[in-house]
Amino acid sequence: MAGPTLPRRRFGQTGIVLWLAFMIALAVLPVPVFWITLANYIGMYSLVALGLVLLTGIAGMMSFGQAAFVGLGAYASAVLTTSYGASPWIGLLAGVAVTVLAALALGALTVRLSGHYLPLCTLAWGLSLFYLFGNLTLLGQFDGITGIPPINVFGFELRSGRHIYLLIWLMVALAVMATLNLLDSRSGRAIRALKGGVVMAESCGVNTARTKMLTFVIAAVLAGLSGWLYAHLQRAVNPTPFDLSAGIGYLFMAVVGGAGYVWGALVGAALMTLLSDWLQSVLPALLGQSGNYEVVVTGLLMILLLQRAPAGIWPFLVRAAQWPFRRRRGSAAASAELAPPAGLRAIRHARVLPQRAKPAHGSPVLDVRLARKTFGGLVAVNDVSFSLAAGEIVGLIGPNGAGKSTMFNLVSGVLPLSAGEVHFMGQRVDGRPSRWMARAGMARTFQHVRLMPTMSAIENVTIGAHLRGNKGALAGALRLNRAEEASLFAQARTQLERVGLGSDGLREAGSLALGQQRLLEIARALASDPVLLLLDEPAAGLRHQEKQALATVLRQLRSEGVSVLLVEHDMDFVMGLVDRLVVMDFGSHIAEGVPQDVRLDPAVIEAYLGGVE
Repeated sequence: MAGPTLPRRRFGQTGIVLWLAFMIALAVLPVPVFWITLANYIGMYSLVALGLVLLTGIAGMMSFGQAAFVGLGAYASAVLTTSYGASPWIGLLAGVAVTVLAALALGALTVRLSGHYLPLCTLAWGLSLFYLFGNLTLLGQFDGITGIPPINVFGFELRSGRHIYLLIWLMVALAVMATLNLLDSRSGRAIRALKGGVVMAESCGVNTARTKMLTFVIAAVLAGLSGWLYAHLQRAVNPTPFDLSAGIGYLFMAVVGGAGYVWGALVGAALMTLLSDWLQSVLPALLGQSGNYEVVVTGLLMILLLQRAPAGIWPFLVRAAQWPFRRRRGSAAASAELAPPAGLRAIRHARVLPQRAKPAHGSPVLDVRLARKTFGGLVAVNDVSFSLAAGEIVGLIGPNGAGKSTMFNLVSGVLPLSAGEVHFMGQRVDGRPSRWMARAGMARTFQHVRLMPTMSAIENVTIGAHLRGNKGALAGALRLNRAEEASLFAQARTQLERVGLGSDGLREAGSLALGQQRLLEIARALASDPVLLLLDEPAAGLRHQEKQALATVLRQLRSEGVSVLLVEHDMDFVMGLVDRLVVMDFGSHIAEGVPQDVRLDPAVIEAYLGGVE
């Protein structure tokens, strides 16, 4: 995996140190107070935008209601410190607790939604909380709360913007570092896998509902932290900064900076804040004092910007920084590789992951009994039965539209049965979710490749080993998972080498050829240490030598006690590999047996060739 590792995804710890040094210099130098004020607001806005990068850009859940969480953090601390004399640090804990509880309650109602329903729900509860702030007597209604005490740090009161400046940016730095660590961890890969589709993530054992909720809560906590800083910077709060327009503004910051990039949150917050201030200075001089032209001009500039840089400003800046590398090494070399994940860098300390015990050779592994699936009046699978033993390779074949992939989805828990039973390892499993199947020892690939194209090949494979680790989000954010990460990446590298992709581990998965992507899916499935491997057209797109190498891998797995059920249209590949064939046509089971007998079966010949004289 040697080669250039350019900073395409991670600015890294060195970048954070340099950035913090610059921010400290800005505080020490005799710069105007107005500059410090702008920097403070950029820092607070960055925290909210950072949460939206996680929620929207990485996890794929759009929210217009983050300003309400900012308000919860601000009001919780304001009430405790003014009405009950509590310390602002107690107010911080209370603000985080209130924000988490609200996020759990609201997330339970919204994160399971998809499409346009999710953003509409965030609009609804964002408006509801805004009017709640303005109507509760405890919160001062629309007049708000004044007299909020300053934050006290080791006896020193942070009364001015210059005093609180370093605290704001220290919290931003810690949030950025924790987010980068989180995304480069087991939990972070689960969050990133959400954009690859629920079916793919669940098949790897990811609890997508829990992962969505986790992301939603983290984004809310970052917004609540921003609200706490805002309350003690302004020393007063009222509902106005937490209305719907503020929520939309935060989303704009994330999108403009680059919604899929952690550093894009800072870039977007800085750009939108500075642009707003500049327009407030310039437009009155050009167009007069009457009229709110700032919103109009900002909207037009955003449209132009997103047309030219639809992925945001940050990737544009990264490409500009990479230009010297491209000049020296060539564009292909500069764009083909990603920076190595932390787990891969620590792989020399890896411990071998324990393997599950394989069933005795010949013992029953899978038993499908009269499986039936209907879609309205269409019978896709019609009372099909077959079985699979340990250490056996069975081919599930049939013409296009025979129902093979539907059968795979029934076996793996992606689709529920309309009737019949599926037994796996002696248990009845129909009705179980696919993540439960993955935990029980079933792994699969897909007819249409499902990968995370912007992640490296080795990270895609490591997602398959998700259930072989147990460290959570907090351990990932604090980098307390190094030993486990090293073991997971060692397993991923082993499986990449097994399928012949050992030298492509740091390449973007989307840059691989289709045949290599299919092999990558197989490596991902093998990383879970399966008992049963379901392969949906694994040889499609492979060259002859690659097919022979794949057949060798599958025979090796068979000798290790792994059972394989595969769907494949390449009959030469299938006939020389499988122990038995199950043939389907129009959703029905029409033949079963050893390859030599099945290929001569009149029903099979008729299904494939339309009959013979």
